[in-house]
Amino acid sequence: MAELTFREALRQTLREELLADDRVILMGEDIGAYGGSYAVTKGFLDEFGPDRIRDTPISESVVVGCGIGAAMGGLRPMVELMTVNFSLLAIDQIVNNAAKLHYMSNGQIHVPLVIRMAGGAGSQLGSQHSQSFESWYAHVPGLKVVVPYTPYDARGLLKSAFLEPNPVIFLEHTALYGRKGEVPEEDYRIPFGQAEVYREGEDVTLIGYSGSVHQADGAADLLAEAGHQAEVLNLRTLQPLDVATIVASVRKTHRAVIVEDDWKFGGFAGEISAIIMEEAFDDLDAPVARVCGADVPTPYAKELEQAALPSERQIADAALALF
Repeated sequence: MAELTFREALRQTLREELLADDRVILMGEDIGAYGGSYAVTKGFLDEFGPDRIRDTPISESVVVGCGIGAAMGGLRPMVELMTVNFSLLAIDQIVNNAAKLHYMSNGQIHVPLVIRMAGGAGSQLGSQHSQSFESWYAHVPGLKVVVPYTPYDARGLLKSAFLEPNPVIFLEHTALYGRKGEVPEEDYRIPFGQAEVYREGEDVTLIGYSGSVHQADGAADLLAEAGHQAEVLNLRTLQPLDVATIVASVRKTHRAVIVEDDWKFGGFAGEISAIIMEEAFDDLDAPVARVCGADVPTPYAKELEQAALPSERQIADAALALF
């Protein structure tokens, strides 16, 4: 086992894929000479050259469109869109082309495209650079949506993404790049649709993904001080979603709190809540609770930004209210 940061786990995996398959190319703004906005592709241009590490113009629609064409032509491109906020400029390419070409061609066309994007709030980047749009993409048939939490997740899920015959949205929370964790030195993959029971518990299930797993784990510490053992789930992927693990945990604990950085109204937490009600209603001892971001544009000021995001105390209080 090696201790790597989230960033190092991604870099190591991308390098291995580039070495293993000449069809793999990387495309994006500032990923070459600059080394990537979050330093994930640092050094790649010198090692692999400009044919495989392609700095692109600042035009997200063009970048994704080129990635789709390259994928259709037999390559296995990884497109980096600096942040998920900028993906709005490419949403037509993502939703109407990448996601639908396989279906609309009756399976004759594959689009093996990985789109990496950073997202999430908490880094004082302002309203236009602190959003979480994973629920939007999870809503679209034809897209798979990956939301890793640990460096172990990052490596294993990115490995699986490169095996997919059709598009994968790979979302990385900006607050996680420096997070450290143990990663096996041998090759491994984490299948999509396989959540992790991050922490065992008997009294209440705390469900999170990406950065919200951290808050859920902290809330579990607070609940332990109050005499309650919380189970924490790390979803890993939103599409496909591991419904079986969610339902099994709720049937064990009889209570559920869903944690999401994104806005509460219309968010993915509501989808999970509906699934629990449909699949495990008779096992619940209390209504499903949601602790989400406030329905406001993310403030820039540090104190206001933190107030707009879920806190460990809020999650613990929501869980205590269920007993």
